[in-house]
Amino acid sequence: MADLPTHTIVFEILTRLPAKDVGRSKSVCKQWYALLSTQDFVKIHCSRSVVSSNQRVLLIDDLTCFVRPIISNNNDYGPSSTVTFPFHHQNNDVSILSHLNGLLCVCLNHTYELLLWNPTTTAFKRLSTPDSHGFYINNLDAIGLYVDADDDYKVLHIKRRSGVLGVYVYSREVDSWRNIPFITRQEYLSPHFNWSAGTFCGGTLYFTVCECWIGGTNVVICFDVNSEQFKEISFPPVPSNGMVQGVLVNVKNVLHMFASTGMFEMTIDLWTLQGDYWIKVLSCPPIPPISLSLWCDITHYVTNGNWFVMTRLGKLFTIEMDMKPFECFYLVSWFRGFKGAVFVQTIVSPSI
Repeated sequence: MADLPTHTIVFEILTRLPAKDVGRSKSVCKQWYALLSTQDFVKIHCSRSVVSSNQRVLLIDDLTCFVRPIISNNNDYGPSSTVTFPFHHQNNDVSILSHLNGLLCVCLNHTYELLLWNPTTTAFKRLSTPDSHGFYINNLDAIGLYVDADDDYKVLHIKRRSGVLGVYVYSREVDSWRNIPFITRQEYLSPHFNWSAGTFCGGTLYFTVCECWIGGTNVVICFDVNSEQFKEISFPPVPSNGMVQGVLVNVKNVLHMFASTGMFEMTIDLWTLQGDYWIKVLSCPPIPPISLSLWCDITHYVTNGNWFVMTRLGKLFTIEMDMKPFECFYLVSWFRGFKGAVFVQTIVSPSI
């Protein structure tokens, strides 16, 4: 260590600081400000911040937005801290559409505008433009947030408007939108198909596309973020005698799906993607009916091989992945109603 340059030692230490401490450290001197503002520093700091101990839960209700840490020794919520929105909004107006490396892609429901927002640094960037890019309509559009091989954060926006599908990519690097081609089946343009938000895993964005009735078509659409090519792969072979929902989850850069089927009682199978094929990992017992108030509030996170099912009040279930049989649970990877997210605190900026 004595032989290392002072600059290298300082760099190594600062990349291990919590995100808020990095922000405070920028005021130490001009040299530190310059160092902590470089893209190399931000990238390395982010890679060291994306750990389970740095996870936070952001929750939005009608009047308040607040963040709660996840306590590592009991995997439950800690005390909350209030977050002030840095942009103008109305009550019950902010929807979270996607999140990656501490950035949230959100929609202001009264204006339909898309924004990139880092709730840790409070920095945000409006993505809407005078030529009608960057406006989101719920139940018609789909959003995916990703980072490409050049470390450029981008937003993929799939728009369905009166039977016409348009696909657009926003680049943080050049601060603009552009159209890209998308060849798919015409029926996917129908509002009878429900598109999930994109899940980023291994250089690809994945979307589930499910027809909204019993026995309907269910597929997975894949977008290679570097070649910008789309392809379609099959859904896991689940029974089609009820409603079908697939929830995609990135676990240590391996894509998993919780595929639920049923009507009044649901069964859930966990699948993992190997190549273009799904391999079943586990099956869970039928789940009894869940009240609407609870259904609208469930999310989850994963750490150390355990899945934790959470609501605003705290932990509901712990599922140890190596044990069978499992407790009955209903697991999804987002807060229903787009009113929350599990994220990590980073200094990644929504703009360059």
